[in-house]
Amino acid sequence: MKEIIQALARTGDEVYAKIGRVVTVDLDKMTCKVQPIDGSSEILGVHLQADSDHGGFLLVPKEKSLVSVVFVNKETAVLANSGELTSASFQIEKTKLEMTAEGFLLQKEQETLKKLMLDLLAAIKLMKFTTNMGPTIKLINEAQFTAIENRFKTFLK
Repeated sequence: MKEIIQALARTGDEVYAKIGRVVTVDLDKMTCKVQPIDGSSEILGVHLQADSDHGGFLLVPKEKSLVSVVFVNKETAVLANSGELTSASFQIEKTKLEMTAEGFLLQKEQETLKKLMLDLLAAIKLMKFTTNMGPTIKLINEAQFTAIENRFKTFLK
């Protein structure tokens, strides 16, 4: 069985890799252009991920960063690794984790962790309690919750 699968997968092309510097990144096409450090011609249309329509793992390299590019055949190159990134993300169906210099995004469908945390902190700051003398009128430690809210705003996207 193993030999049959290998025979079907054979294209006659040798799989190999090159190291190069990223020239440009095109997020609309999910590709980048790479200049190999060995002086050979630029590699156009290097795929950033295997299947951009269904999520998965995505590394977005920084321009001028070193990357390794693997050729699966003479016409198709895929980004295998990157020295510097502008973002990295993982997506499984409708759940996504993204990291950039701006922070982290954790999203499931239309809900994000940042929105949940900010809504929670807003509700906490509006809390009122009934006491023996009637309802409370002011949250005494509101400044602490505002400080925590600001920390979440800068940590999460």
